[in-house]
Amino acid sequence: MTNDEARQLIRSVLHQVAPEADLDEVGAGETLQEALDLDSMDFLNFVVGLHEATGLEIPERDYPQLSTVEGCVTYLTSAG
Repeated sequence: MTNDEARQLIRSVLHQVAPEADLDEVGAGETLQEALDLDSMDFLNFVVGLHEATGLEIPERDYPQLSTVEGCVTYLTSAG
């Protein structure tokens, strides 16, 4: 998966979880939860959505790596 594909996937899954969320509003150092006002269930649904879209097993210990856009991109592009 390329960086652009990962960003598009993140955007798509976020839109399913929080349709009003705008990924362009997330700063480089901001967490998705803070920037997009996602609660813990929204974030969990986001992780589940990534899993369903990719088939990638995402253990709970890896959730912190998915807290930022760049972390998500790195995680998705380095997987498998």
